[in-house]
Amino acid sequence: MAIRVVTELREMQKIADDLRASGKRIGVVPTMGFLHEGHLSLMRIARKHSDFVITTLFVNPTQFGPKEDFARYPRDFERDRRLAEEAGSDVLFMPTTEDIYPAGYATFVNVEGITDLLEGKSRPGHFRGVATVVAKLFNITKPHVAVFGQKDAQQAAVIRQMTRDLNFDIQIIVAPIVREADGLAMSSRNSYLSSQQRKEAVVLFESLRLAEKRIAEGVVESSAMREEMARHMTKFSAGEIDYISIADHETLSELDQMSKGKTVLISMAVRFGTTRLIDNIVVKV
Repeated sequence: MAIRVVTELREMQKIADDLRASGKRIGVVPTMGFLHEGHLSLMRIARKHSDFVITTLFVNPTQFGPKEDFARYPRDFERDRRLAEEAGSDVLFMPTTEDIYPAGYATFVNVEGITDLLEGKSRPGHFRGVATVVAKLFNITKPHVAVFGQKDAQQAAVIRQMTRDLNFDIQIIVAPIVREADGLAMSSRNSYLSSQQRKEAVVLFESLRLAEKRIAEGVVESSAMREEMARHMTKFSAGEIDYISIADHETLSELDQMSKGKTVLISMAVRFGTTRLIDNIVVKV
């Protein structure tokens, strides 16, 4: 059955209302489009947990900073429509910016504390935009379950916090990172990389795996770990490190020591020219 493309907010809400009235379980996968296998894996997971899958496609201007890549963010509607259909989505919801943020719009969702770290520190206001648009998409698509990717680990943590705090009756599923054959995490922004940058970008995953190996060998000092990861990055690439973080998996607070039994999130952000890539792994110490 061909995927249904919906652009009107009221139409999407009516579809969701009718589905709920008929006892159907709704799954939603929020995306900014330019879909890749990582996105498609989320849709397949949503299909397993629901009767009806809605994929949203909206390049959200409020989560981009003034010097970020909103205008040049890759867009390819026909390709996205085909891929979403092949992955089992029933609806592709594509609202306009004017409908999501009409004239006079003045309401935003701010998740405090957790958004001041890592990506939030490097990209002020980013998570206010993320939380706001996801809350709006939840109210429009009315899902029972929503699926996000582990690659955006902090985003997933922010959404979980918002969902709890605002009493959204929605199950949040965080799916594993999907990687290229050489380990690079799949991302729409990978398309910006030059051939040389693409070869070098694999050092993100190599650095994360190096940290995982050192933890298995008994290294517990976070500062020593960050220094070794940074040395590996600078030795094998021209990437500019934004941050390397070793943090508590739940609170995202930085750890000086990694104690036995602790679950840690090791994450990093690196710029290759004008392209900023992020990656992470979760390790049980």
